[in-house]
Amino acid sequence: MMTGVATMSPICASVMAVFLPFRMHFARSFRSLLCAPTKRNRDRRSKTDPTKGDATMALETSLGNETKDDQLLLWILVWSELIAFGILILGFLVVSTYQIEAFDLARLHLRPGIAGANTLILLLSGYFVALAVRHRDDLSAVKRPLRLAAALGLCFVAVKLFEYGGELRFTTDATLGSFFELYFMITGFHLFHVFFGALALLLVAWRPAHENVRLVATLWHVIDLVWLVIFPILYLA
Repeated sequence: MMTGVATMSPICASVMAVFLPFRMHFARSFRSLLCAPTKRNRDRRSKTDPTKGDATMALETSLGNETKDDQLLLWILVWSELIAFGILILGFLVVSTYQIEAFDLARLHLRPGIAGANTLILLLSGYFVALAVRHRDDLSAVKRPLRLAAALGLCFVAVKLFEYGGELRFTTDATLGSFFELYFMITGFHLFHVFFGALALLLVAWRPAHENVRLVATLWHVIDLVWLVIFPILYLA
């Protein structure tokens, strides 16, 4: 990773130097959110008297605390994500004030029509996630909208990778390089979120639970919101 940063322009390398610690914090928060329920279940099994056979009572007793813990981890994750994106976007805006002509020229090589279509895809996926939340009391009814949302998320990934195919060559351009380095940092980080968010949607659809539907929906809506900020800044400014 350090080698990759060293080959960047000095300004882009500075942005990465600030961004990476938040990226690592995001990864730790995401891992904690995934692993915490498993750890709590293991701890609960170890503390429950096997002679009583009353796992249901133990589960009901600890459910309130578990929900609060999940909510705390969720918001740590969300704010870590927003701060990381904020650093990248702020870096992009600062650099753009020093390279106005180069950034305007670079935008001519983007394809806002494809990005606009991808925006509609992501918004439609958000609609299906909201539909799943609306019906989360009937777990059998949340599977289909979650799967559709995940499929649309993976469609977003495929379209974005297709778009990348015509843009990678500009990263080595002396004039356009700074724009496209930051462009790939921002959109690539977002693409990472969309891909793993789609996998999380599929996982919850496979084994739905009331609280998990709400948690994954919150994460997905944050991903949608971030793209609605990224899209006009990169493509339309």
